[in-house]
Amino acid sequence: MNYHFVPVVAGPGIPDSSRHFVRGREEFFMLTTKAGPFHPEVAEPIRCVIADDHEMLRYGVRRLLQDAPDFAVVGEASDAAEALKLVLEHRPDLVLLDISMPGMSSFEAGRLIEEHCTGTRIVYLTMHEDREYVQQALRSGASGYLLKDTPAPLLLRALREVRRGERSLSPQIQTKLKDDAILRNQAVRVPLRRSTLTLREREVMKLLAEGHTVKQAAAVLGVSVKTVEAHKFNLMRKLDIHNKAQLVTVAIQKKILPLPVPM
Repeated sequence: MNYHFVPVVAGPGIPDSSRHFVRGREEFFMLTTKAGPFHPEVAEPIRCVIADDHEMLRYGVRRLLQDAPDFAVVGEASDAAEALKLVLEHRPDLVLLDISMPGMSSFEAGRLIEEHCTGTRIVYLTMHEDREYVQQALRSGASGYLLKDTPAPLLLRALREVRRGERSLSPQIQTKLKDDAILRNQAVRVPLRRSTLTLREREVMKLLAEGHTVKQAAAVLGVSVKTVEAHKFNLMRKLDIHNKAQLVTVAIQKKILPLPVPM
C-alpha cells in the first residue's frame, strides 16, 4: 500500500507533533492512502477573469484553475471590451488576456484596467513572442506575459507569483527582453515611427477605414487573417492609433482614404 503526505489546516484532536505554522496558519501533514488531488480549504482564493476569443481555450484554462484549490474563476470574456467590463464589475485579483481578440485592443483594455483597477494584476496569455507585443504589454501595465504552450503546473506557479506581486514571464520572453535590454528601459517609451507605413500597411489601413473587417480585408488582399492582424497592429502602433475613429481620421489626413463627399 502506498502512503502520501498531504497538508491540512490544523484542527481539534491533531497532535502537537504533527503541527507547524505556515504564513500565520497552523497546518499539519496527514498520512493518507489516496493519491488523488487534495483540496484544503482556502480562505481567499485567487479570483480570476479569463478573456480569449477561442471558447475551447477558455474552457481549458477554466478547468485548470477550477481544479486548483487556490483559484476561482469569476468571469469569462470573448473580447477585450467584455473583459474590461467584467474586471470593473468583479475587481478580480488576476485578469488573463489574450492579445489577438476582435474589437477593442487588449493593450488598451490593459491600460484602463491598470488605471482604474489597481488591485487587479494583468497577465497576457498568448501565442505571440514578438518583441513589439511584449513591449506593448509591459507598457500597458502587465505583471505577466505567458505563452499558451506553458505547461499547466508552470502556468499555475506563474499566476501565483503574479498574485504575490512578482513579475512572471515565459523563458522565451525573458530571453528576448535581455537581448534587447528592455528590462533596463521599461519606463522609457519607444519613439513612434509615424511616417514609415509600408505599402501593405497602407492597403490594410484603407480597407479597415472603409469599414471592412479583418477577415474581409484578408480575403481582398489574398492573405491570412493573422497577417492582416499583424499589419493592423503595426500600423496602429506606428501612428499611435487606439480605435476605429482615430484610424479613419488619420487615414483621411494621410490621403489613404478620400474625404467623404457632402450630399
